[in-house]
Amino acid sequence: MKIAIASDHAGFKLKTMLSNYLNGQGHQVIDFGTHSEDPVDYPDFIHPAAAAVARGECDRGIMLGGSGNGEAMTANRHRGVRCALCWNEEAARLGRAHNDANAIAMGEWMVTGDLAKKLVDIWLATPFEGGRHLARLRKMDDDTLTG
Repeated sequence: MKIAIASDHAGFKLKTMLSNYLNGQGHQVIDFGTHSEDPVDYPDFIHPAAAAVARGECDRGIMLGGSGNGEAMTANRHRGVRCALCWNEEAARLGRAHNDANAIAMGEWMVTGDLAKKLVDIWLATPFEGGRHLARLRKMDDDTLTG
């Protein structure tokens, strides 16, 4: 699978660890930065990664920061990106099963490295259930509902 990954300085260590982990599993990881712990603004890195997912250049995206909140909000501004903020296993599972999340956001301050790997594994392995959830996904992109 081709996976976009991006972080700010607060998520840099987690990004590096997850990139190595996913590469070791045979995934193709495209790193959109940042490339150090020097202070940066997360939208500068999250927007390009989310855009690659939205355009279909990457199958999935992983967005990382201190909490993951701003990263999820930024990614979700891209039409067609459904980024789930995940701090626990159930959120990762439901993000895929109910929302067909093609991106995940996590915070280095919120999850350990081992938990982050577990969340990514759950998110990658969980299928979208479809059914009643499909109508809700269509409503997410329905411009007539947003005014």
